[in-house]
Amino acid sequence: MTDQSEPGSVPQDAPRLTTREAAELLGVKAETVYAYVSRGQLSSVRAAGGRGSTFDAEEVRALARRSGRRDPSPAGGDLVFRTGITLIEEDRYFFRGVDATELARRHGYEEVAEWVWTGEMRPGARFEAPSETLAAARRAVGALPVHSGSTDRLRVAVTAAAVTDPLRFDLAPGAVLSSARSLIPTLVGALPLLGAPEAEDGSLARQLWPRLTAQPADAPALAVLDTALALLIDHDLAASTLAARVAASAHAHPYAVVSAGLGVLEGPLHGAASGLAHRMLQEAVDRGSAVPVVADHLRTGRRVPGLGHRLYRGEDPRARTLFALLEDVPQAAAALAAAREVVATTARHAPLHANIDLALAVLSVGCGMAAEAGETVFAISRTAGWIAHALEEYGERPLRIRPSGQYTGPRPTP
Repeated sequence: MTDQSEPGSVPQDAPRLTTREAAELLGVKAETVYAYVSRGQLSSVRAAGGRGSTFDAEEVRALARRSGRRDPSPAGGDLVFRTGITLIEEDRYFFRGVDATELARRHGYEEVAEWVWTGEMRPGARFEAPSETLAAARRAVGALPVHSGSTDRLRVAVTAAAVTDPLRFDLAPGAVLSSARSLIPTLVGALPLLGAPEAEDGSLARQLWPRLTAQPADAPALAVLDTALALLIDHDLAASTLAARVAASAHAHPYAVVSAGLGVLEGPLHGAASGLAHRMLQEAVDRGSAVPVVADHLRTGRRVPGLGHRLYRGEDPRARTLFALLEDVPQAAAALAAAREVVATTARHAPLHANIDLALAVLSVGCGMAAEAGETVFAISRTAGWIAHALEEYGERPLRIRPSGQYTGPRPTP
């Protein structure tokens, strides 16, 4: 690697890009950026503090042109968005300047959601579903076939909630937040019960628990669920969040914004990825070892789920936080041991670390939840993030997200 650490090797006023910014400009993963450096195609300079590297912007753009990549900000629209919600750097992430894992450890989901929306902490915040809205959502969800998945139910519940809100087209921040505070508990309350119902004035995590498993909730397991909800609220411009911002750019109402996010979330490479990790982990627990399970994945050319993340070189901080809490959940001990064995076994083949999907799988397997439970937690939590991005986008130039197409079809004939 041709990493340059000598001071003064690059002009002080030269524009510099982080590894993530260089990767986005080149349209590749961060690992590929470092591969370019090792092959002499890029030069890098150690960032201040000795962690990470920076790259000359013009050099990166030149490489992008040589490799056929286009500038990510074409004249037709914006593909790099200003946002004050989430910052991801150095294997950590922050909500409005505060470490997100610290927020999730110290505050409940509703309090963290309020912080993400407004930058103000509301101790003891609770969300409440209007009775009329909740009844409409439950009727709509109840009409679905019994084999419907949780995301199917959530999409229908959002639509039902929208039609009961005649003020949904009011995009003023106060009105949008009012809709969000009623929509999120409506989504939870519309899901079918699997266990004994909890008091409706309790935390959102407590209300969600009996809709994920028939096992009774104990304090340590409930703390894991509440923390997971808080951790997952936002993660910069993930695919579903980009879809939500596109909808908000067209001034779609907040319910439509959430519907757009849910549509993308169902993809196996996004929110549904936790289900793949659940099935793998359940098999490892049933077989008494993760080694043959990992071997089967590698033998058949399948990626081992729950490992690696394009934004983190080390362990996903969300996974690290949940794993620490899961140590206090006795019923999750076997699943937690299997997850650690998955990581250790795969490390012999590739230096991959656990991500949030594997941590959610430990919770769902250990507490008798269905494979789609992680996806449900993801969707409920991320609804708050989509609303936060919608609020930002409503304040931008309408319809600004309009990339230009690069036509590759046949040319018109005379």
